[in-house]
Amino acid sequence: MAMEEGALSCLLRSRPVLEQDIKATYLMDHLISDGVLSGDEEERVRSKPTRREQAAALLELLLLKDNEAYVSFYNALVRESYGDLANLLHTSLPLGSPEAQRSFTDAGTPRVQAVLREGGVPQRPVVFVQRPRLVQQLRQQLQGLLKEPGWVVLHGMAGSGKSVLAAEAVRDHALLEECFPSGVYWLSIGQLDRSDLLARLQTLCFRLEQSQELQGPGRTPGSLEEAKERLRFLLLRRFPRSLLILDDIWDSSALKAFDVHSRVLITTRDRSIADAVNGVRQEVEVESGLDEDKALEILAMYVNTKPQQLPEQARSIVQLCKGFPLVVSLVGALLRDFPDRWAYYLTLLRRKQFRRIRKSSSYDYDALDQAMDASFQVLPEDQRELYRDLTVLEKDTKVPAQVLAVMWDLEPEEVEDILQDFVNKSLLFRDCHQRPYLYYLHDLQLDFLAEQNRNQIEALHAKVVHQYQKHYSQGPPTSGDTESLYWFRFLTHHMAQAKLTKELSSLMFSLDWVITKARVVGPSPLINDYVDHGAVLDRENSAVRGQFQEFLSLTGHQLEQRPFPDVVQLALAQPQGSEVHRQALLQARAAATRGSLYFDWQNHSGVDSVSRLVVQPNLGPVYSACFSHDGSKIAACGASNMLRVFKSTSGEKLLEVTAHDDEVLCCAFSPDDRLLATCSADRKVKVWNAERGSLLRKFEEEHEEQINHCVFTNGPRCLLLATCSNDGFMNTKLWNLNKPSSQNTMFGHLEPVTHCSFSPDDKHLATCSRDGSLKLFGVSSANEWKSFSVKDLFQEEEEGEESEVHVKCSTWSPDGTRIICAARNAVFVFSVESSELLLEIRSSRGSTVQYLHACPINGLLAVALSHYTVELWDLDSTKKVADLCGHLSWVHGVQFSPDGTMLLSCSDDHTVRLWETSRVQTSSAVRLKRDTSALFTGDRITVVAADNCNRLQVREGRTGEVMFQSEEQPSRIRCTCLNSEPSMAALGREDGTLQVLAVPSGASLAQLKGHTRTVLHCCFSRDGHTLVSSSEDCTLRVWRWRTGECQVLQGHREQVRCFTLLYSPEEQLLSWSYDGTLKLWEVCSGALLQDVEAHHQAILSCQVSADGRLAATTSADRTAKLWSCESWLCVRLLQGHKDCVRSCRFSWDSQRLATGDDNGEIRLWNVADGSLARVCSREGKDPMDSLHGGWACDLHFSPDDALLVSVGGYIKWWDVGRGEALQTFYPRGANLKRIHVSPDFSTFVTVDNIGILYVLQRVVGTLPEHHPCTLVPYNTST
Repeated sequence: MAMEEGALSCLLRSRPVLEQDIKATYLMDHLISDGVLSGDEEERVRSKPTRREQAAALLELLLLKDNEAYVSFYNALVRESYGDLANLLHTSLPLGSPEAQRSFTDAGTPRVQAVLREGGVPQRPVVFVQRPRLVQQLRQQLQGLLKEPGWVVLHGMAGSGKSVLAAEAVRDHALLEECFPSGVYWLSIGQLDRSDLLARLQTLCFRLEQSQELQGPGRTPGSLEEAKERLRFLLLRRFPRSLLILDDIWDSSALKAFDVHSRVLITTRDRSIADAVNGVRQEVEVESGLDEDKALEILAMYVNTKPQQLPEQARSIVQLCKGFPLVVSLVGALLRDFPDRWAYYLTLLRRKQFRRIRKSSSYDYDALDQAMDASFQVLPEDQRELYRDLTVLEKDTKVPAQVLAVMWDLEPEEVEDILQDFVNKSLLFRDCHQRPYLYYLHDLQLDFLAEQNRNQIEALHAKVVHQYQKHYSQGPPTSGDTESLYWFRFLTHHMAQAKLTKELSSLMFSLDWVITKARVVGPSPLINDYVDHGAVLDRENSAVRGQFQEFLSLTGHQLEQRPFPDVVQLALAQPQGSEVHRQALLQARAAATRGSLYFDWQNHSGVDSVSRLVVQPNLGPVYSACFSHDGSKIAACGASNMLRVFKSTSGEKLLEVTAHDDEVLCCAFSPDDRLLATCSADRKVKVWNAERGSLLRKFEEEHEEQINHCVFTNGPRCLLLATCSNDGFMNTKLWNLNKPSSQNTMFGHLEPVTHCSFSPDDKHLATCSRDGSLKLFGVSSANEWKSFSVKDLFQEEEEGEESEVHVKCSTWSPDGTRIICAARNAVFVFSVESSELLLEIRSSRGSTVQYLHACPINGLLAVALSHYTVELWDLDSTKKVADLCGHLSWVHGVQFSPDGTMLLSCSDDHTVRLWETSRVQTSSAVRLKRDTSALFTGDRITVVAADNCNRLQVREGRTGEVMFQSEEQPSRIRCTCLNSEPSMAALGREDGTLQVLAVPSGASLAQLKGHTRTVLHCCFSRDGHTLVSSSEDCTLRVWRWRTGECQVLQGHREQVRCFTLLYSPEEQLLSWSYDGTLKLWEVCSGALLQDVEAHHQAILSCQVSADGRLAATTSADRTAKLWSCESWLCVRLLQGHKDCVRSCRFSWDSQRLATGDDNGEIRLWNVADGSLARVCSREGKDPMDSLHGGWACDLHFSPDDALLVSVGGYIKWWDVGRGEALQTFYPRGANLKRIHVSPDFSTFVTVDNIGILYVLQRVVGTLPEHHPCTLVPYNTST
């Protein structure tokens, strides 16, 4: 049966357009499947050399066939998205065929469908998602053509969906009726020569004339000029209010052929293409990617499923291509035929194997790489070379023109012109929100360049490095602008990619580079460099790489501070054998010749740090921190309303969200790490996208009090979120994130619930409450399963008195057979099956357990304590493994990494610390107590202090060698003192006993009993024959320690914290007490010479001037006073401190007095008139909201009174004349109580709250012959 006459005529009439546009190879598969084309006929078509000849051969065959072939060909056009061409055939479909009874469009009224069909506008693709914002924006611009002709330019990179958007924009009844009643005419242009362009113009004119059966001029236009005039006539006279859509314009010369004073919408990759034509012009830019949800919707439509049911690889594909429409469509079409190849196509994308991502399609290119290469090939040769250089850029990196000016060795203005051309051709993107403009490539463009130039990558990166060295031969840019930021962030990357190993190691093993880069971009990028390039650097020197990385990891939080700290001083606190310390010492010696102060930690070699990383996320006190389940990220929240996520390897910030209106009390990752939950004192629970930080869910109606804790189930199979709050009854809830309200409420606790945790199998939920109980609930039923009365375990201690027992938190053993909880200073381990108490762990009564967590892979338990430490216990052996010291305030949380290799802790000190569990388990360093004494004898320093095992230790300060160590004392040692001649040490204990020991033999010389309570202070007289002590029993005692004779000095009403011995004119004793009195005693007789009611509150310090004329006292009443040592009358009242005045010290010339308070503020007073001379450190409060990182506990002037040293949270040295800080030493711990200073003010000795001894030596200036470090050390000719 032959083809119907109407169908045959339509096929003949449309033949020129079909030959021009179709790809026969795409359509023949469908024709063969329908049985209308044989294999031999297919081979005959494929044998033709060009695409157009193949199309002509296929049409020749179809003209000889029947109606079935016409219908099959029509369906093939529809399936391969040749919508405009299928429209040409639709009206002539044979009668009776199903295709003739329906249109393949589902949008618009019959009038709209008819107009678009007649104009050849493509129908929606089979798989289509709405992009309403862009469509509306484009329609608004088209409405601007209502009153006068003009151009609307829709531009974007290849495959961004421009054609689909253009067709969708005109699929609107109101737009067509109001603006384009004469119709819409679509013409696909592409890359054409003059003859092809003439053919397109001829076809368009023919279509216009045929659409209204107009009588044309009689012959086909023979030239472009004639065709242009014919088109002008038709559009101005016959179709004056029509819209011409020119799809895929590449060349401005082609566009000029349509410059006939009409209304035109063009789609193009080159936004500047319309510069060549006249008339009003509006632009609409198509963003390069769909949002994740829409891209997933497309994939779901291709594989005929719901987006929620797509495999995880689907999201990875979308993220990898950033929602690029062409890639999503190509991959979706491939998956439609092979739905089990998700992993395969994801691998192709990751490997940049674009040639293999190909599919029969109406798109102009067989594969993704061809589509991208087409844009590249239109560039002039010189610009192609420049564009190829962009291969070295990193993804998601925006660069200023100045960086490319260095790379290309061109003037910035010339570079900007070139970049403008790239932007116009959609080969590059520009961020116009910043000045100067920043430029960047789409990820797929970068992948394409990387694939095209894979054999030149190393050379291209080397070119960048050499251009940089040439341009910045005198040192890197330090302005902090976008250009310098780029070089600091990516110079090491370029070196590593170029395999310039020696240049890279020379750069990264330079303290100068560390200082400069940290100042400009912060410490996290630096740490990342050592992590990312560690393997390369280790080939040069793994030890040095480790030293620099550890230095930055442990001091990075200090490098975040402003004003920027002295990195050389920080580096001087590194081990003396390290390269970091060596370079710092050389720089310090050179700077000391110019008058700078630097201090070398002499005894550092014996101190080992077990922290791996310290991060200060700028949240204030950090209440909660948690690992992601892959261990790569840490989320933290706290007293600010922020949530922050950072890398666990370097502390680099990945995400920052203003999460709540009040303190954020807890945060938790979902099992797949895609979600983050937060809860707050604002009574809200929120769920966030963990990558983008967008808010996904908010539950704010059900909890009526602050929400203390939130946690996801451990497995993703049935994802639930548990929360607990201060509500009195309905305080524990389970949430299904797909529901607007809670799924279940656990009833049982009548007091606030502070913590909840799922069992490893997610079948049970443990809750901890202020009612003193731990309860287990069934997750599926929400019914109480078991209850443990923890408060009953404290009844014997309370002796029947009512007292609250607050169960703070709980954790499960890895196998789920044990549940562990904490209350007060105790940890309890229960059997889940039998409810039996298996183990009880007690910390000191002075500390409470704040949090605990069981390691998921072994029997380790981490316990966070209020006295600033974390304890690590082995539950199997019931032994404490380690004390982790380093935090400067209460530790609020701990958590093991999923693989158990790392432990994090978060604290009130604003930091999150990471610890390596393998290192801390072997750490057993002896720690000293802060109550120390020190003697300086020539170059020798002798230090005496109690250790954490309650033994007395005498050490040689510079070497750390233990000269003597006593047996463990039966009662806690509270004070110590030394005597040089003869060499002796004394200690005072909590039981009131004093003991005198020979040094270094350790022989016990005397044991002195008499005090009834703790001995607080002791001191030898000058000749060593007398030992004086003060006590909590309100007395002082003067001992002739060899004979045991004792004289008791009574009179104080409260504990006597300290005293001082005076020797002019005779030996006297000046004591002060919490009772606010100052008393002067005669040592030999014990007579009370003066009794002064000095303050209304406790006296905290007292000092007598060097000339013996004045005494100064400071008090909790926030004042200091000067007293005459003759009359003991108050001669000056010094007011102004806003907190307890903790310390004081006279200058050696007795002209000035320094006072320090509990806010860390130090004031300098003129003794003569009591006037305030200076306030030190009024500016630059540290993150702990204290001017000194803590109480200013001790002060010392230099012999010339030009300098002052103070201790608080750290050690500071001041210029007395200007009141300015000259140097700061940050100890590992904090809360320094006392500092011992050598007579020449060159050596300083102190112990911090975690028991580390510091012997600091002032660096003496020397001028080296040449400076070993330069800011461009990678240049080997330097």
